Amino acid sequence: MIIEALQFAATTPVTPSEFRPFVGSSVSLWSRATRCKDEWAAHEENCRRFIADTIGRMRQRRTAVVLGSGLLRDVPIQELSSAFDTVVLVDLVHLASVRMWLQAKRLGNVRLVHRDLSGLGDALAGKLPEPLSFLRQVPYLDLVVSANLLSQIGVGAERRLEQAKDVSPADVVSQLIEAHLGDLTALPCTTILLTDVAYRIVGRSGETLESADLMHGVPAPDADEHWPWPVVPFGEQGRDYQIVHQVIAKRILR
Repeated sequence: MIIEALQFAATTPVTPSEFRPFVGSSVSLWSRATRCKDEWAAHEENCRRFIADTIGRMRQRRTAVVLGSGLLRDVPIQELSSAFDTVVLVDLVHLASVRMWLQAKRLGNVRLVHRDLSGLGDALAGKLPEPLSFLRQVPYLDLVVSANLLSQIGVGAERRLEQAKDVSPADVVSQLIEAHLGDLTALPCTTILLTDVAYRIVGRSGETLESADLMHGVPAPDADEHWPWPVVPFGEQGRDYQIVHQVIAKRILR
């Protein structure tokens, strides 16, 4: 608890006020990732490898943007920094530990941007969400990575809509997922989508106790690769079950 409190205290002052309500959830994710590092290792390595493999196939490498950069555990940031002139990391919160690590590695061409990538504000205002429209203003953009962000947009939107009146959370979440996929696909550069699309609660005997579609009815794109990710391993929340997410990886080379 002391380490988490220090992380929270160090991150809050360097986070814009509008994004400070999300610092606590970022610290919680960091804490879980530390506890579950062995169970998450294969997933994180698969993500890093898929991104690195995509970089190796690219001819032009000027600016790369990572959406939902988070803890950087699933992003090969050093390879990105070496391969590209500029790397932009976009998320609600950039933890103090992440900032310190980047400084220690002297990755001077890495930029941090705080931004809500959900598009929820537009949806609630009755506008067509264009959550990635800001990327049109990024010069010399050659790569955009959506890094295990899409399902979190849905989870976050559902929580924020719990008290909303005259709004169907399911409809809004589907709209946001469609908007993210549409904006990503429409970009004129190489793109990578890494996302979990479904989960199962699995008992000790391997039986499925519960399952859910994290895409909320929106068809997932055809995957180049897929793998399981034990987000909540046995013992994390209960002795007799684990929660396993199904992850897909999709690239569009341009």
